[in-house]
Amino acid sequence: MRPTAPHPGLRPCRALAALALATALATPAAAQLPRRDVVAVPALAEGLCVSNLFQTNMVLQRDRPVTVWGWAAPGERVTVEFAEARASATADAERRWRAMLPPMAASATPRALTVRGAQATLTLENVLVGDVWLLGGQSNMEFELAKVENGALEIVSANEPLIRVLTVPYGVGPERREGFARLQEWSDWFGRHFAKGDWDVCTPAVASELSAIGFAFARRVHRASGVPIGVIDASRGGTTLEAWTPLEVLRGMSSAPVEAALDEWDARAAAWDPAQDLERRRAERLEALARVRAEGRAVPEELAREPDDLRPGPLGDPNFPGGSFAGMIGPLTGLSLRGVLFHQGYNNALNGMPGVRLYRDVFPEMIRAWRAAFGDPELPFGILSLCTEGPPQTRDDYVERMLDTGVHIRAVQYEVFLALSEAGDRDLGFASCYDLRRPWYHPQLKLPAGERLARWALATQYGFERELDWRPPRLLDMQPREGALLLRLEREVGAPEGGAIEGFAVAAADGRFQPADVAYVTVGEDERGRPRLDRSQLLLSSPLVAEPLHFRYAWGRSPLGNLQALGHLDLPFATQRSDAWDLGEVPVGALGAPLEGDLTRAQRARLLDVLRGEDLRRRVAEAEAFLALHGAASSDPGR
Repeated sequence: MRPTAPHPGLRPCRALAALALATALATPAAAQLPRRDVVAVPALAEGLCVSNLFQTNMVLQRDRPVTVWGWAAPGERVTVEFAEARASATADAERRWRAMLPPMAASATPRALTVRGAQATLTLENVLVGDVWLLGGQSNMEFELAKVENGALEIVSANEPLIRVLTVPYGVGPERREGFARLQEWSDWFGRHFAKGDWDVCTPAVASELSAIGFAFARRVHRASGVPIGVIDASRGGTTLEAWTPLEVLRGMSSAPVEAALDEWDARAAAWDPAQDLERRRAERLEALARVRAEGRAVPEELAREPDDLRPGPLGDPNFPGGSFAGMIGPLTGLSLRGVLFHQGYNNALNGMPGVRLYRDVFPEMIRAWRAAFGDPELPFGILSLCTEGPPQTRDDYVERMLDTGVHIRAVQYEVFLALSEAGDRDLGFASCYDLRRPWYHPQLKLPAGERLARWALATQYGFERELDWRPPRLLDMQPREGALLLRLEREVGAPEGGAIEGFAVAAADGRFQPADVAYVTVGEDERGRPRLDRSQLLLSSPLVAEPLHFRYAWGRSPLGNLQALGHLDLPFATQRSDAWDLGEVPVGALGAPLEGDLTRAQRARLLDVLRGEDLRRRVAEAEAFLALHGAASSDPGR
């Protein structure tokens, strides 16, 4: 849509962005694809306009009031009409207007939404009424369908006219943005442009660049409910949790890790000198030009122009606290939604235990802030825990691979879910994906992850609670018992195909964890004299841990762990622990004094030696036990 043109038949779509790109390429100065964003429709236009959040092909949220907003001349009366509903508003001195339509039932019938001002009329066509879900997080949420396993099969069958897709362009703060442009956005990471900011009907071409998790979720929810689904992807790779939390919320928290992070960012911002940075870049360009010419090479495009822009420095970093919230959630604030899906954590894990402590404090506040931004304190919020990275943990190297910050982030995500749920929050969802493992930090098993969140949404929001089970098996309590730990769960659990349960480790007060042998509790005999097993009670033990006091489960970045709810083998037992030891405190006293910051390289190397020693001690003990049991028999020549 061109917001300044009073044309009733305007249809905003990717064609506008493609037209702008083609026009740019047709000029002599752009003989090759420009390595910069190419804007088709600006965030805010002259005259009467609506936010680019409202376009042809969009989905409006059903059963809730729908606010539509935009800009007009100060004092101009604006009327919004859709189906039988009508609402009016008057633009304020800053040109802003907001009109609220009453709740509407779901409808798959395409209809027009009109916005009338004093002299212009804007028409958005092919608008549906259904459910709108927001995707948030970093690159593993953003990861496109074209890159995942079985993605090609999904793409060729992705003709879904009642699923609509909007990908929000990258934006940063520190001030909250009121809108976003529709553009072809350049990616240095991929070396190409991506269409951003357009509401599109889901087709194979559109689906290929959509979040794979978002696509799998939307497809399942739409097919089960029959309701039109809108998916808004506002995720961005390489971002931290604090970047997605409003800055004012962070500054109002009483949290030492948050205060330390804010102080560090504030100091960097205060030290930034835009003019000095510009001079440095100009000098670097001249040096690079001299090298290129001396080598007789053609001058590349990035060196052809002298820099003349003053950069914002730390304030323009997407990870400046609150920056990504201001730049990408800010333009959506006030929109009616059905719910949120959130998948993030990798970049916080790069900050060591300070990052973990910050995550523990910030995550519940971030959830509350997003709900407040969309005017719904009970907005459904689905958490997908941190995904895997690196080689899989085995029993042989279990203890060594416990030394990882990411698993602490994963455990905190489940801890926050449990704490808020037990405090009465009935609108939180949770799904693990640690079993969807691949060595890359973008594991390509995304479709099952999206379907796990779809199971939660269908069970809790769409009336399928009798047909679908989504809750991970929950631990009720833990008790020491005769050289073992007794775990009592709320439901029966087991390993796939009835094999051995793997992934638990136990430790005594010394924090020397060892992989645990797991057995069900025997509760009598059946009529044939066979043991009756209670599969909701587990006994954890290790011959190297005489008096276990604590357990950890699936405690690795790509963890060993196969415990599932019986009868529902796609409901993993979540990564969790009973102890409160930080990274570097296990085994107890291995580094001397407790850590206040993150591990140094020397400390990490020392800990790895100790942990590898624990693995070696176990393997030696297991070998000796094997020889004691089988050695005599194997040496008997008569056998």
